[in-house]
Amino acid sequence: MSGCDNRKGENSKDNISTISADEGLPRELSQISLSSESNSEECHCDEKHSESTLKNIYGYYQSQKLCDVVLIAGECRIPAHKVVLASCSEYFAAMFTGSLREAWSTEITLERIDPQALRSLINYCYTGSIELNSETAEILMTTANLLQLNSVTKACCDFFEKQLDPCNCLGIAVFAEQQSCLSLHAKALEYSYQHYMQVVKHQEFLALESDQLASLLKSDELNVQSEENVFESLMTWVQHDNLNREKHLPTLLKLVKLPLLSSEYLIDKVESACGNVAECQPLIMEAVKWHLLPERRSLLFSNRTRPRTSTIGRLLAIGGMDGYKGASNMEMYDPRTNTWTPFMRMGARRLQFGVAVMQNKLIVVGGRDGLKTLNTVECFDLTSLSWSTLAPMNTHRHGLGVAVLGEGPNAPIYAVGGHDGWIYLNSVERWDACSRTWSIVSPMAGARSTCGVAALRGKLYAVGGRDGGSCLRSVECYDPATNHWTNCAPMLRRRGGVSVVAAGGYLYAVGGHEAPANSAGGRLACVERYDPRTDSWLLLASLSCPRDAVGSCLLGDRIIAVGGYDGVQYLCVVEMFDEEGNSWRKLAPLSTGRAGAAVVAVPPPQLF
Repeated sequence: MSGCDNRKGENSKDNISTISADEGLPRELSQISLSSESNSEECHCDEKHSESTLKNIYGYYQSQKLCDVVLIAGECRIPAHKVVLASCSEYFAAMFTGSLREAWSTEITLERIDPQALRSLINYCYTGSIELNSETAEILMTTANLLQLNSVTKACCDFFEKQLDPCNCLGIAVFAEQQSCLSLHAKALEYSYQHYMQVVKHQEFLALESDQLASLLKSDELNVQSEENVFESLMTWVQHDNLNREKHLPTLLKLVKLPLLSSEYLIDKVESACGNVAECQPLIMEAVKWHLLPERRSLLFSNRTRPRTSTIGRLLAIGGMDGYKGASNMEMYDPRTNTWTPFMRMGARRLQFGVAVMQNKLIVVGGRDGLKTLNTVECFDLTSLSWSTLAPMNTHRHGLGVAVLGEGPNAPIYAVGGHDGWIYLNSVERWDACSRTWSIVSPMAGARSTCGVAALRGKLYAVGGRDGGSCLRSVECYDPATNHWTNCAPMLRRRGGVSVVAAGGYLYAVGGHEAPANSAGGRLACVERYDPRTDSWLLLASLSCPRDAVGSCLLGDRIIAVGGYDGVQYLCVVEMFDEEGNSWRKLAPLSTGRAGAAVVAVPPPQLF
């Protein structure tokens, strides 16, 4: 048997062949030998591997093959692959990789999930594509947020941001807050503030809850022309459902800056609309006191007396030295955007001049043109953007101080001290808007140029400056009722080229120099404040660097210091004083350095 079997096995070789790897090949090719000298390696990378693999997986999803879980939402059943869902969603990753029973369940019911939204989002996990429109974006974002599909949530936020409109921005803000989408919430609120005057005309505004309206009214970023707009919007909301909303009036009225309304408006509008509500009467009385007792305003300061950013106007930096022949251009600062932009040019070049603002007009007084001292006066109309000429002063003056004393369209302008090209001056002139003439008033006790001049509580102050011999500490106060100057407590430091601002019942002396102006040192960074009630000066936080010829102004309730000269260069630095923190914070810089610029606050652009 065995011999027969062997022969049979041997004979079977004719029918069954065993083929070796190198059989039938030439001997020299039976083995592939790489040169030991090359020792090369190569990494193959298929750039389309991920795409083709996911495409194949999507094919299995469409044909419902190899699926290991079924998601159930309502009547909708969606077979899917756990590994794909877990790779895209933190929610599913926690569900399928943790110790929950869903990790090994083959059917999972998702409560309170929209079936169509779920199907679209599962499809997105396989394709990376989803369609957003005004009808589906809200439910898709809600579902994506629940399932922690963060990329879809962000796409929905971007979609809503592009759809912002005065008619829907408040609703989008509320929805974003509910979904904890902080970026969209902030942008929707910012849009609501910027377009507030249009927002209040739509149904969403009228449908706000009282706390939602409160969050709007308390923002200083509301873009309104005046506080009247804010009060009127509040009353529109209350009167839409007066029976149920009048009880919220006292709380919401606290968020309106009543002291910043005119006394006429307070009596004619606010008193008539809210005076019958007992809790509102103290707020109205506070605003009336603000108008009737200006000398006590420092005691009445609150959030209601701080103007909104859009109503404080804009800042103009006019002329000054820029390192060349002197600047004749103007730059305008917008506090809402923290930006400077070119504005207009002066009719002619002036240095060391004074500027006052009256009724949407800039009054540019004196100065020098580089060769001679001027007595000319020009007027720039902020409404028509045109220049005109006013009657000249009696005396040629550069380095003078200019201020408006009083309120109203006919408040007088004072031109104080300066230099006439030969001597330092102690004389003072007053512009009468009715007669359109300049007249001489009582002179100061001492001559002074490059002094700081400001009006405070119905009186005029001349601070520091130079008298030819040295820089001055002395301060004088002019009372128009008596036409007389009196001496006040001197500053703590001598200051020539000083800038002075009146704010909150105080005078602020900013920068200056205490050595000759043409010397390398002696410039000051320190700032001091004068209290007329105690007739005393107090040192405050210093500027970021020493300088004189700083331009400064009160914008809203904040002091802004602009430019200056540090002894080496003309500066473009701009700083704002924070009284509560006793510190200076830098703002956007000027486009070019300048010193001795006239810096004034002007009404918002809507008004001119």
